[in-house]
Amino acid sequence: MKALVYDGPGKIDWRDHPDPVLQRDTDILMRVTKTTICGSDTHIIKGGVPDTPQGTVLGHEGVGVVQEVGSAVTNVVPGDRILAACVSACGYCRFCTAGQYGQCLNGGWALGHLIDGVQAEYARIPFAQNSVYKIPDELSDEQVLFLTDILATGYEVGVLRGAVAPGDTVAIVGAGPVGLSTTLTARLFSPANIVVIDLVDSRRKKALELGATHAVSPEEAHEVVNGLTDGLGADVTIEAAGFPKPFELAAALVRPGGHIANIGVHEEPATLHLETLWAKQITLTTGIPSGLTIPQLMKAIASGTLDPTSMISHRFDLGDMVMGYETFKNAAETDALKVVLSS
Repeated sequence: MKALVYDGPGKIDWRDHPDPVLQRDTDILMRVTKTTICGSDTHIIKGGVPDTPQGTVLGHEGVGVVQEVGSAVTNVVPGDRILAACVSACGYCRFCTAGQYGQCLNGGWALGHLIDGVQAEYARIPFAQNSVYKIPDELSDEQVLFLTDILATGYEVGVLRGAVAPGDTVAIVGAGPVGLSTTLTARLFSPANIVVIDLVDSRRKKALELGATHAVSPEEAHEVVNGLTDGLGADVTIEAAGFPKPFELAAALVRPGGHIANIGVHEEPATLHLETLWAKQITLTTGIPSGLTIPQLMKAIASGTLDPTSMISHRFDLGDMVMGYETFKNAAETDALKVVLSS
């Protein structure tokens, strides 16, 4: 088969790669129909995720059709349309039994990180009983593709862990795909204000299209948030960029007793200013998604409440994967958000 292979920092190649095979009775094989590129993939390519082995097929966001199932898999059969969650969950370790699939001791974020992923014609999906979901006939592959990661991440790690509530002022720092997914799903809780903060004008405009009440530059953030909250600060701040300055801005914007939810993938240290935060009684959360809300979000898409396809900026054939990466990497020039690749 053809696949996008990581050959070490700065090196990727779309080339022939061995077909996947079932390795355990809990595996399935999936023919990939659509996949997409994530910021985490670019972190790997830059060398920011050093435990990714050279020769790994990248990608952890994919939908497709079941080709073959292991003997222990009972939730899907060959021919089913499925989405594969970005995290693989064994279902029996101490973290899985607590619903923390992202911390699974036997899986977690494995696809496209520690094992071959889904930016390929075919993929092996481990622990399929807990890690894949059937796609209803009324939904297209594109409608559910982002449930595999960014929509679930924005909702679970940002909105739910940030404890967004009706009437809140929510500040989201970073308007890339994950920040925009957070904007979309935060609306489900009817906050009074959603303030999206980003350096790029086109992304601020997109945030307003997706439901933000305000979209501002970092330099404007304090004035806008303070003006909306009588100087108290945001009830919830969500860091969705993965760099020190955005994290420190999220911490500076939160009110006493508020929540800071970190989503961004960080490659370098950020300063936690405890000299100003120690007495503010804030809650700080981090993590990656479990995917357990995927069925819930799928119903919201089916009802028309959520439209993730509004984040698609570019479409390519699967064989144009390298071009897709170039487009995604140069988002400042291409206005790329989510790049979808189809077989």
